[in-house]
Amino acid sequence: MAVPPLVGLPTDRKSIGLHPFLAVGEKYVRAVVDGAGGVPVLLPALQPPVPAEAWLDRLDGLLLTGATSNIEPHRYSNESSWPGNLHDPARDDATLQLIPAAVARGLPILAICRGLQEVNVAFGGSLHQKVHERDGFADHREDVEAALDVQYGPAHPIQLRADGCLARIAGSKQVAVNSLHGQGVARLGEGLSVEATAPDGLVEAFRGTGPSFLLAVQWHPEWRVTENPFYFGIFQAFGKACRRYAAQRKH
Repeated sequence: MAVPPLVGLPTDRKSIGLHPFLAVGEKYVRAVVDGAGGVPVLLPALQPPVPAEAWLDRLDGLLLTGATSNIEPHRYSNESSWPGNLHDPARDDATLQLIPAAVARGLPILAICRGLQEVNVAFGGSLHQKVHERDGFADHREDVEAALDVQYGPAHPIQLRADGCLARIAGSKQVAVNSLHGQGVARLGEGLSVEATAPDGLVEAFRGTGPSFLLAVQWHPEWRVTENPFYFGIFQAFGKACRRYAAQRKH
């Protein structure tokens, strides 16, 4: 029986009571198991961060999850943050050093929501802090008072690049996805190629142009991953890349 690949998930730093805790949403952990067929490994986001090599030499893939926090704007622009904007500098430190080191190794990467934004920043791109306040863009945020099934239900269609990996997974050029984000890509980083756009033109997905698996999506395919063929297909493709990397690493 083949050994399942080890997939690293950087943690978020959250305060519970008087103490900081390191956490990852269970839905991402489940999606690694049920969608990618991998074994999840939680990577503590500490300050100063644990050196990337300590993790990456042992991993077969990296999943960059969504989160309630946003990347500190000084990491991609000279803008100031807005009042009440939740940040997680420990996670920023961890992921922004993990990404280039993982890419250099050819480690497969799947990035979701905040993870997409982290990859874009790591590749020299920038972000809109509030997409809904930018002329020409829709409001991509969820209704926080709605039930989870509504929040994670189909919100709008996206157009898939005809020759892209997402179109191959979907079997079509357009699919409907959920939408739960306030920030988005302003300037795409170097070495990245658009895979999908929203009706308002916002980048919804991109891939790396290098030989290794690097896919970033702005929506949440981890949500009930086995019930949505398109979402499941994304995690299956990621899991296949992880197993291929694991086999190459062993040899």
